[in-house]
Order: sequence, then C-alpha cells, then structure tokens
Amino acid sequence: MDPAGEKTSKTVDIYRDTWVRFLGYANEVGESFRALVPVSLVWGSYAVATAYVTADAVDKGKKAAVAHGDNPGKTTRIAVAVVDTFVWQALASVIIPGFTINRVCAASLYLLGRTTKWPLSVRKWTTTAIGLSTIPFIITPIDRSVDFLLDSSLRKVYSEEEKHK
Repeated sequence: MDPAGEKTSKTVDIYRDTWVRFLGYANEVGESFRALVPVSLVWGSYAVATAYVTADAVDKGKKAAVAHGDNPGKTTRIAVAVVDTFVWQALASVIIPGFTINRVCAASLYLLGRTTKWPLSVRKWTTTAIGLSTIPFIITPIDRSVDFLLDSSLRKVYSEEEKHK
C-alpha cells in the first residue's frame, strides 16, 4: 500500500483549525490595551470575539443539520449543537478570559502605581505587556474548567434528553 496515495479525510474546522480562531481572543487583547486606548476600542474587541462565537455556533448548527439529515430529533440535535457551542465559546473565549485579563491588568496597574515611581505611561505599557503575556497561560486552564463545568451541568441535560428518545 502506498501511503503517499492515501488521502486524509480530516476536515478542517475554520473556527478551530485556522487563524480565524484567534478572533476569539480579540477581547483579551482589548482588555490588555484598556489602559492605553479609548474604551470604545475595548468594546469593539468584544464585538469581534462575540461575532466569532456566534459564527462558530451557527457553523456547528449547520454541520449538525447536514449530519442528521431527515432523521427524527434533527431539530433537537441542531439546537444542542448551537447551544453547546455558543455557551462553551462564550464562557471559554469571551466572559472568563475577558474578566481574568481585566483583573490582571487592573491589579498590575494598581500595584505598579503603589510600588514604583515609574511614569504613568510606562506603568500603562507595562500593564499592557503583562496582560498580553498572560493570555497564553490562561487558555488551557479556562478551557478545561469550562469543559468540566458544562460536563457537570448543561451536558448532563443533553445526555438525559437523548436517553428519553
């Protein structure tokens, strides 16, 4: 058998396997820059991240519709796909990381003000650097925590629904 002739059947999920997934981090970047930019830009970063979350949820709903064809329970399975994706992404990509970076930056700016004599502009840029450098470290713990939260709550409702079909 010629391995070079084999084709991989793995489909690329544009929202999870390409650069598009970085749009979900827009609000963390916005929060990191909060001390330096107008608040409207921070809110704009939340709009970008929310658009990403919504687009991913709609995409998963469309994929569920195709996967379930005309089978009974199709509407429920589509709804589950959309709700699960939207809730997971909203928590893991927008709400929890946005809050986390906001608090890290607020604490950093406060502590730098209390412990250094650096000019305000230096403290603000340092806070932004701290916020940006924190992003890679919070992603996996937040993702795992949201998985645990949903597995312990909302996803139990879905599995119970499936048992009654």
